[in-house]
Amino acid sequence: MRIYEAMERPQELIDNLLDVWEASVRATHLFLSDAEIAGIRKYVPEALSGVAHLIIAEDDGHPVAFMGIQDGFLEMLFIAPEERGKGLGRQLILKGINEYFVRRLSVNEQNPDALGFYEHMGFRAYKRTEYDGHGNPYPLLYMELCDDSSPSLS
Repeated sequence: MRIYEAMERPQELIDNLLDVWEASVRATHLFLSDAEIAGIRKYVPEALSGVAHLIIAEDDGHPVAFMGIQDGFLEMLFIAPEERGKGLGRQLILKGINEYFVRRLSVNEQNPDALGFYEHMGFRAYKRTEYDGHGNPYPLLYMELCDDSSPSLS
């Protein structure tokens, strides 16, 4: 497994990451319909191209996971379904924390596996919204990394 930051983002890479994104969303975002996934898919390439740090995990030269980080905020973390449960998410989030100073993130409240993962990694909710960043009715929990010097705000 190779984990690296993509310094260039050619269309082929974006297309491959979009496939990882969709497979991951279909496996974890059970509250979304096919039409909703198709609608969201339209703006994912722009997010992949525009995020400050795009970290990719490859297996045999093929992307199997990625995360996007902007100003210490984890904007996205998606893992191919066949790679879930193998420790890759942990590797990525630790890289984000240690090398990119990730301290905050948001997660769909309706994605209990992701919520539990982030809580296990030391993040705690500090805010809840009824809608996602695009105004859709998917509640988000905003989380921050807690350490010995900052009490949990949950």
